[in-house]
Formats: sequence, C-alpha cells, structure tokens
Amino acid sequence: MKSTPVALCFMLRDVAPGSTQVLLGLKRTGFGTGKIVGIGGHVEPGESDAEAVCREVWEESGIVVRQEDLVHAGLVEFVFPARPEWNMSCRLFITRRWEGEPAESPEITPEWFDAAALPLQRMWHDAEHWLPPALAGEAHDVVVVLNDDNETVASIERLSTGK
Repeated sequence: MKSTPVALCFMLRDVAPGSTQVLLGLKRTGFGTGKIVGIGGHVEPGESDAEAVCREVWEESGIVVRQEDLVHAGLVEFVFPARPEWNMSCRLFITRRWEGEPAESPEITPEWFDAAALPLQRMWHDAEHWLPPALAGEAHDVVVVLNDDNETVASIERLSTGK
C-alpha cells in the first residue's frame, strides 16, 4: 500500500490554568478545502518528517518551529479504498515552543481553538478518533480506513500506544 508521507504540527499554548489552546487552520486551497485541519503538509524527498513540518508550518502560518522543540504525537495511516492515490502516512507532532504570531497564507487561515472543545464538526470525521489523545500527549499509531465517500470513517485500528 503506497502512501504519501505527511507531517502535521499542533502548537499548544496555555491561556489560563487548566485551559489550553491549539493552533489549527481553515484550509483555503487543495486537499481538504473548507475544513479545519492541522498545520503541515507533504514531506519532500530528502526531508525528515521533522524538517518537513518545520518548513510547512513556516510556509502556512509564518511561525518558526525548531525540530528540537517537536514532540512525537503519533502516526496516522489514512487509507482511501475508493481513492488509493490519496493514501497518507501522517506523522503528528506537538510543540509548546515557537517564534512569531500566526498569519494567514494562501493555503491556511490559522486560528486558536480550545483544545477541550475542538471544532470537530468542521474537521475531517476521523479527527475525533486520534486528535484529542495526541493533544493530551498520548501518542498512538492508528490506521484510519475511510468509506467510499472519502469522508466518513469505515474503521479505526490502533496499532500501538506509548509516549
């Protein structure tokens, strides 16, 4: 099963005791247009997942993230049986350190959301299964199989658990 390597970074900030926000973005172009997504994108040939996510975060939001500040938050394998060319292997990272303020780009309109009240109704349907644990620091490797509508989840298989 061939899949495209992708990396996403979820920036977290504490806004009050017990209240954490995550930076997500409204996808303006390309795959997932109109959905709220994690910030990141394709891993280019010769790049590590961490190098790719630092580059993508800069390109999409104007924020500088350093590789040494990234924390592994899991791996999600997306399987699209009806569109196998969409299959993705997505490395997840979280960070609490960066430089700059998020700015809109042609691809993403960044926005802070309460991590305890994610805008799941505006995201891909699978996000509810892997994003909350990832943001909580519970790194999981999962396989998400989508239905033929390429939107709804047919199955979720947890491959591993660990930090």
